[in-house]
Amino acid sequence: MHHRSLLAYAYAHSEDSAAAMADAVAGAVDYRGRPASRAATGGWKSSVFVMAMEIAERFAYKGVAANLITYLTGPLGQPMARAAASIDAWKGVSQMLPLPVACVADAWLGRYRAIVLASILFVVSMGTLSLSSAFHIFRSGGHVAVFYVALYLVALGEGAHKPCAQAFAADQFDEKDPKENVARSSFFNWWYFGMCAGTAVTTMVSSYVQDNVGWGLGFGIPCIVILVSLAVFLIGTPSYRYYTTKEPSPVARVGKALLVLIKSWRSKHRTNPASGKVEAKNSDEDLVEEVRSVFRLLPIWASCIIYAIIFSQTSTFFTKQAATLDRRIGPKFKVPPAALQTFISVSIVAFIPVYDRLFVPLARRYTGRPTGITMLQRVGAGLSLSLVAVVLSALVEMRRLGVARDAGLVDAPKAHLPMTLWWMVPQYVLIGVSDVFAMIGLQEFFYDQVPDAVRSLGLALFLSIFGVGHLLSSFLISVIDRATAKRGASWFSNNLNRAHLDYFYWLLAGLCVLELVAFFFFSRAYVYKKKSDDGDYRGGDADADATLV
Repeated sequence: MHHRSLLAYAYAHSEDSAAAMADAVAGAVDYRGRPASRAATGGWKSSVFVMAMEIAERFAYKGVAANLITYLTGPLGQPMARAAASIDAWKGVSQMLPLPVACVADAWLGRYRAIVLASILFVVSMGTLSLSSAFHIFRSGGHVAVFYVALYLVALGEGAHKPCAQAFAADQFDEKDPKENVARSSFFNWWYFGMCAGTAVTTMVSSYVQDNVGWGLGFGIPCIVILVSLAVFLIGTPSYRYYTTKEPSPVARVGKALLVLIKSWRSKHRTNPASGKVEAKNSDEDLVEEVRSVFRLLPIWASCIIYAIIFSQTSTFFTKQAATLDRRIGPKFKVPPAALQTFISVSIVAFIPVYDRLFVPLARRYTGRPTGITMLQRVGAGLSLSLVAVVLSALVEMRRLGVARDAGLVDAPKAHLPMTLWWMVPQYVLIGVSDVFAMIGLQEFFYDQVPDAVRSLGLALFLSIFGVGHLLSSFLISVIDRATAKRGASWFSNNLNRAHLDYFYWLLAGLCVLELVAFFFFSRAYVYKKKSDDGDYRGGDADADATLV
């Protein structure tokens, strides 16, 4: 009897172990270091905590960025061209920092710890901005220095948060599980939905407080929000999946792979083939393939830069244009100029459910793909919409300048023109809808197409598109301002009624056309990463040959 009991116990124990193994997510552990249970960890129930953190981060970052042009040209007294170039340079740095920070997070720090440290940086920097702008603690230039130090600390927090938060949230879905893999594709849509919801709220609230109450409180509210969200994020700690790797850092991986590539190239050029045998292990060959897969992304990366330059104008010149219009709604309320950016977020929030629930199922009927269209087809559609948006922006600016001339207000830059703010709303909406296609498509593309071990780096590469775009925008504005000012009238004159932002928008439209041609060529040639359930397929293959642009 005792022997049978032992056998029964061993059998039951083996069944339990088998069930536990089946329930475990490969390569993932829970917060105690045990194999992560599929039922108890990950999925939507875990990703919502990270989404809450992302919404708060958008609240903090946009609480600074959305109305920064008004602060620099107002309390700090900077010329418009210099202020716009400074903002684009700051945004460029904040979008480029994710590249080195993602390497650190993937190799040593871990995504979870990076998110926590980024939140602490946000609290410190936002608190300093609030105190600096509220009390002007330092006089005779010291205030400006403190402000810029705090501003770039915000950029550092942004650089630490952006690639790690999204990669960590996406890690909560196992791509090897069919149901979770489909949910992960939908996750990128809803992630951007939540991010834009946070942006819409902060743009409206912060800009109104900053314009009508004070800059100290306007910068202080996002600081409080990020503190609360950090507490919420920490509450979700037991439910997260943490992926562990014994692989070397991304930098070391790339360096080692480059050495293998050089050895391979040299061996092919030796006179004695027998002495040129490459004795690389399979792991070295895998590393080389990983580097090649990243290099294959670079043409797509480069052909999206102009889109980023167009996007960067929404928080600078668009806001300055809006300040000259009639922004009254009702007898007393006046819409803050920066609050018009809310229409970008609102259009995204409104269109994402349409895309996810209507467009994708409809496209799926024709293409047979679970996602409806390929990632690059989605990006191409977004680039095309950004072209329409910048052309419309040029036409609206031509109309605004005409109204200023007809009303005799060319030399009255502070006067409100007899032209309603609603003229500018369509260009904001088009930018928002283009983001649903291009921005989300690029996020998914750069997460999906890089090796698993360096996905934070992949998302950082995506963000660097906008970093380079902002920096190039800053460079373009500075060069054009100097060149046109020498001829007597800058395109970016402080008097917008004598400026020519329309010329700048037409220049961007021409560059966008060239970008679309390049993108179409590169995307048609691109071969997607091979997965276990399908073969390689090109960006515009036969079964998904929808119009790319």
